[in-house]
Amino acid sequence: MKTLIIVIHSDLKHSVINKRWLEELAKYPDRYVVHDLHQVYPDEKLDIINEQQLVEAYDKIVFQFPFYWFNCPPLFKKWLDEVLTHGWAYGKGSSYKLQGKKLAMGITAGIEAEDYHPAGRYKYTLEQLVAPFEITFEYVRADYRSFFAFYGAEHRAIPQRVEQSALDYLAFIDAL
Repeated sequence: MKTLIIVIHSDLKHSVINKRWLEELAKYPDRYVVHDLHQVYPDEKLDIINEQQLVEAYDKIVFQFPFYWFNCPPLFKKWLDEVLTHGWAYGKGSSYKLQGKKLAMGITAGIEAEDYHPAGRYKYTLEQLVAPFEITFEYVRADYRSFFAFYGAEHRAIPQRVEQSALDYLAFIDAL
């Protein structure tokens, strides 16, 4: 079965890594379906029913986004707030539509990996900073599968690293 990749990036045109990952995903339309939220909803007004039906149709879902200000893009937060509704995704009498679905994240971080460390510049690991997503996915009974990260996007996006990351990202997705 195909994997749904939900992309949340407000400026893909100027992206290096996210754009390259999407180019690699596009080579395999029989394996991946890309859903670009900013392209589908340029006004950021989500079609909740459409989003829920889309998510229901896949057993593996990856949220791909740049990590900035130590968080996700605003449209991803809005998606979580509006799509994961009571009765559909969680709550008393819920149908728990995400139950058992494998969920993961593909993250590009401008900061170097060593800076995401208790002894590093920012004091916390990326695992710690994305813990709210893990808890959210577990709350809706999804099968959270962690994340794939490209660190150092601001300074280390050299062509060889970017190319290798695209291959590694697909391997990560395929192993879900």
